[in-house]
Amino acid sequence: MHISTFNAFKSRNYRLYFSGQSISLIGTWMQKTAVSWVVYSETHSKFMLGLTLFASMFPSFIFSFLGGVASDRYNRYKLLLITQFASMGQAILLTLLIFFRHYSVWEIIALSALLGLINAFDVPARQSLVYEMVDDKADLPNALALNSSMVNLSRLIGPGIAGIALEKFGEDICFGLNAVSFIAVIGSLLLMKLPRYLEKPRTKNVFGELKEGFQYIKQTPSIAFVLIMLALISLLVLPFSTLIPVYAKDIFKGTASTFGVIDSVIGLGAFCGAIFLASLKPGRNLRKILATNTLIFGAGLVLFSHTTYYPIALVFATISGFGMMSQITISNTLIQTTVDPAMRGRVISFYAMAFFGMQPLGGLLIGTLSQWIGTPDTVMAQGIITLIIGFSLFCFLRKDEAQKLKAEQEV
Repeated sequence: MHISTFNAFKSRNYRLYFSGQSISLIGTWMQKTAVSWVVYSETHSKFMLGLTLFASMFPSFIFSFLGGVASDRYNRYKLLLITQFASMGQAILLTLLIFFRHYSVWEIIALSALLGLINAFDVPARQSLVYEMVDDKADLPNALALNSSMVNLSRLIGPGIAGIALEKFGEDICFGLNAVSFIAVIGSLLLMKLPRYLEKPRTKNVFGELKEGFQYIKQTPSIAFVLIMLALISLLVLPFSTLIPVYAKDIFKGTASTFGVIDSVIGLGAFCGAIFLASLKPGRNLRKILATNTLIFGAGLVLFSHTTYYPIALVFATISGFGMMSQITISNTLIQTTVDPAMRGRVISFYAMAFFGMQPLGGLLIGTLSQWIGTPDTVMAQGIITLIIGFSLFCFLRKDEAQKLKAEQEV
């Protein structure tokens, strides 16, 4: 029996990238967990949690257009190296700030915003470069699913380690370990052997190229629909993660470890979802799987929202994580496998905008809503919205299939 789950590992560059990025991402999740915990411990404000998410992601929303153009215009490999060094610098600054204990929450939020700005250029370059790292392009969907499993395995391990480190050693250790973890990804990038970069002639200015990317999406309904779906989920549903500290501290009367565990089981569900996607045989109907898993995501959130018994809540959080995974991975796979290579960076910047850009706005919206109607009702409403989006997807697919059938019959 041929197992296709790890096909992308046949490419040396991808193997290097995967190993370096895995270590770096564990550090990233440790930092994310520590930032949320520090902010909530200092302020006890759900709104400030939303604001922190907003600060870390909104710059990505504003500048990812430029990141996409930069990724299509310049050497993606060099661009990625620059963003990794910049992210390492941000992590060192954050570590020093926490270590010397002279900090205000606003300084942490400002440094989160700086990371958001770096990510605006990092994400389009990194996602576009994966295409170049994979020798056999048929393995690209597998590489993207493995990427997601790496992100989610780190999400599983990172918050768990962070919870223990926060309790035993303090916040500065979490931030320090993240800074050190960048050595792995920078080292792996330096060891890669990529095809020689050929500079492309530029006929348009930056805004001309942006407009060209936007026109391309408008003329490609299959990509436009995926982006709209992802934007809605990112705005209204994915910010449920900002409310996890409230569940940990107020609903389950727990500590930093409780927060780490809930975050980790969401990561466990997402990791299982990513491995499931990596194991799919080529040619499977990804849109149908996306619709089904959207319904699983919604059901998981509705069940989790009002559960006060901690072990059962962890089960529902895991189910939510499994369903959530498909939103991100299948959307990315559908885009990467259908996009014109010349437009790759720009279209991925729209993907990054839909995914990263809508979440901070949603974070503010969900943070404010939970102050009014309470956290459990907010999460339940997010679950119901997800179910509606899932059913809409099925309707769209049915309509699309009917149109194709009609077109074939006319021929």
